Amino acid sequence: MSVVLIGGNGQVGYELRRALAPFGLSAVLDRSRLDLNDPDAVRPAIEALDERPKVIVNATAYTAVDKAEDDQASADRVNHLSVATLAETARDLGACLVHYSTDYVFDGSKDGLYGEDDPTGPLGVYGQTKLAGEQAIVRSGAAHLIFRTSWVYARRGKNFAATMLRLAADREELSVVADQVGAPTSAELIADVTAIALGSTSLDPDRLRTISGIYHLVAAGETSWHGFARHVIERASANGRPLKASPDRIKPIATADYPTPAKRPANSRLNIGKIERTFGLQMPRWTTHVDRTVDQWCEA
Repeated sequence: MSVVLIGGNGQVGYELRRALAPFGLSAVLDRSRLDLNDPDAVRPAIEALDERPKVIVNATAYTAVDKAEDDQASADRVNHLSVATLAETARDLGACLVHYSTDYVFDGSKDGLYGEDDPTGPLGVYGQTKLAGEQAIVRSGAAHLIFRTSWVYARRGKNFAATMLRLAADREELSVVADQVGAPTSAELIADVTAIALGSTSLDPDRLRTISGIYHLVAAGETSWHGFARHVIERASANGRPLKASPDRIKPIATADYPTPAKRPANSRLNIGKIERTFGLQMPRWTTHVDRTVDQWCEA
């Protein structure tokens, strides 16, 4: 079996190295071997591999949401143009492309959970380029698994949970947006579900094509950014972590009180029924992996 991972050093990529190891992870292409900011480099890098891949997993993306507003060309190259070439290359090699997308493809105005087939309407450049990447994969005709996720965090790297813990150690009070709702989702969960999905097919090309499509991959339940931050601080405090800001000093504020260059969807709740039915899963509540991650930070 041959699985190629593009981007093995980011939050999700790092966890995928572990989760995909049993499948015969034949190559990990970091930026020094394949820079998705150069779409022309994609096909040569894949075709130069010693072993023809059965599955190509792309864990690389332009994720600087606010920066993308002034850097649309780079965001489009990484999230769209290179992804389009990657999909065409996968198709020509008979490989399945696994790709990660985002809740930002929606405008957040729906009153309820977003399903995979709901109308999209990204509010900013990041979401627009990620949606263009999704559409390019589908148009290519390649076998594919597109996993839309949200509010990603991990034990390593920069993310919201880590930032809240750092700020709470330095400040006596924090103000966090309370009118945006979604499901915090760990990189560990994303990687494990990816492995389960691929394992269900034994990497058989026909079975991979049968399950091709878009899936929402997030933890169960929901909270606000304020609820997420408060839970992180509560868990860390229970572990004896010395913090200046107590949970009661995490103040809820409105999105309007914290303006950013890029608009965020107010509702990032994604329906996980499809992924649970297809792969026989019961997604854990968002607090499960948050607690484990915070515990690991406190033990370190």
